[in-house]
Amino acid sequence: MGESDVGIPGTVSGTQHSVKRNCKMNIDEFKKFAGASIDYIADYCENIRDVAVLPNVEPGYLSQQLPKRAPEQPEHWTKLMTDLDESIKPGLTHWHSPYFHAYFPTAQSYPAIIGELFMAGIGAVGTDWESSPAIVELEVRVMDWLAKILGLPEEFLNCSDGPGGGVIQNAASDSTLVGLLSASDKKIKQLKRLDPRTTKSEIRGKLVAYTSKESNSSVEKSGLIASVKMRLLPTDSEGSLRGRALNEAVSKDLAEGLIPFCVVASLGTTGTCAMDNVEELGEICLKQGMWLHVDAAYAGTALACPEYRYLLKGIEYVDSFNFNPHKWMLVNGDCSAMWFRNCKYVEEAFEKKSTLSQSVVPEIERWQIPNVRRFRALKLWFVIRIYGVDGIQKHVRHHVSLAKHFEALVNADERFEVVISSLGVVCFKLLRDEALTQVILEKIAKRKNIFIMPYYYKSQLLFRFVVCSRFTQYEDIDKSWQEILSQTDEVLSKKGEMCKEVDNICPFGRF
Repeated sequence: MGESDVGIPGTVSGTQHSVKRNCKMNIDEFKKFAGASIDYIADYCENIRDVAVLPNVEPGYLSQQLPKRAPEQPEHWTKLMTDLDESIKPGLTHWHSPYFHAYFPTAQSYPAIIGELFMAGIGAVGTDWESSPAIVELEVRVMDWLAKILGLPEEFLNCSDGPGGGVIQNAASDSTLVGLLSASDKKIKQLKRLDPRTTKSEIRGKLVAYTSKESNSSVEKSGLIASVKMRLLPTDSEGSLRGRALNEAVSKDLAEGLIPFCVVASLGTTGTCAMDNVEELGEICLKQGMWLHVDAAYAGTALACPEYRYLLKGIEYVDSFNFNPHKWMLVNGDCSAMWFRNCKYVEEAFEKKSTLSQSVVPEIERWQIPNVRRFRALKLWFVIRIYGVDGIQKHVRHHVSLAKHFEALVNADERFEVVISSLGVVCFKLLRDEALTQVILEKIAKRKNIFIMPYYYKSQLLFRFVVCSRFTQYEDIDKSWQEILSQTDEVLSKKGEMCKEVDNICPFGRF
C-alpha cells in the first residue's frame, strides 16, 4: 500500500464507493523512520556518558521553540527527528547517565526497548482471556517465572494449587492502593458479618492503616484515595519500622475505638533503602487480623540473588507483595509486579458482572484497577530470556559492588561519615556545620556534572548517592566522587564567605 489512496468502504444511496485519504507515512517511510530511530537511540545510549546529566535550560524554554499551533499540513519525519535532537534532547535530564545518582534507578535495557517496540507495533490490549489469549497467558507464566527468581513462596504463584497469584500493575503506588483497597474491603465484610446493622461507611470511618515515616509518599496518598486513616510511625536507628512501634500505635487506636486493618511495610525505603522488620510486623498483623502488604519497589530485585533472600524473613505473614522490575531489573517502565496470597479478596474488592465464558486461566484482569492493560509481560519476557537469571544477578551484584566502592571512598575521607549504606544507596554526611553541606549541594547542582539528592533523615541533612545507570562503571564512581570532593574542598577553603550564601531553607526540599 503506497502513499496514494487508501480505500475505505462506504455506501451512498446504496452504492459502494471509496473515500480517498492522504496517508503521509507508507510502509517504506515507516521502515526508514524506524531504522533512523533505532540508530538514534543506540547512539544516545552508547554515548550518554559524554552528555551533561542535567539540562542547562530555563523554565518555559520549549514554548519559545515550538509553534503555538499544530501543523496544518503533514511534515516529514526527518523534520521531527531534527527537532527532537535540537529542542527536546537539550531539555532532558539523562536518567541513564552513569553520573545520575538521584532518586532510584529507572530501568532500561536493549531487550526491554525492543519489547516496547513490539508492544506498540502489535497494539493489542488485554482484558479477559478472550480479548487476547497470549497477553493473559504470557503474563500468568512470566509472573510465575519472576516469583521463582525472587524465591517467593509457592502459594503466591498462579500455577499453585492455592488461591494466590500475580499480575503486572502500572506502578508500586497502584500496587499499594490495590492492596489497601483489598484489605479494607476484607475487614469491612468481616465486621458486617459480625454485626449486619453496622454500615460500611461507619466501619470505613474507623479504619486505620500503618506505615513508616520513611515510606514512599505514595503510601500516604493511597490512604487518602482509599478514604482511610494512615498512621506514619517512627523508625529505629537504622530507619526500620519495628514491631514495638506498631504495637504501641495499634493498642492506642484500639483503645480509642478505631479499627486497625492494614500495614504497609517497606523493603527499601525511599530515602535510605532501610528494611522494615517484616517478621515482627507480621506477627502483630496475624494477632490483630490485619492485612500485611510489602512494598519492595526498588530492593525487591536484589532477591534474585540468594544472598539477599534473608530479606524475605516473615514472608509467611504477607498478604500481598510488590516490586518494580522497572526500577532495577532492566525492564522499561511501566512494570510493577504484584502477588497475592489469596486473590479472593482483591476479586471481591473489585467485584463486577461476571463474563459469559468460563475462564480457563486466572482472571488477572480482576486484580487491578484499570479494565484494560498493555502487553507489558512482553518486555519482561524479553529481558528474562535475553539476560537470564544469571545476567540479572550479575547486574545487581555489580551495582552493589559499585556502591561498596563509593562507600569505601567516603570512609577514607575523615571529613565525611557514612550514615546508612544499603544495596545501591549510600547516605553520608559532612562532619562540619550542616550549612556547609547545603552550600556544597547547591554548588554541585549548579555545575550539573553529576546529579545527587539531599535527604533529611532524623533531622540530619545528608548527601544521598545512588548507583542508578546500567552503564555505570568504577571509573564513573571515581569521577562522581571527585566532583563531590572538588566542591567540598572549595567550600571548606572559603568557609566564612560561603556561609553568607546559605539560606535557612534548603532549596532542594525533601522528595
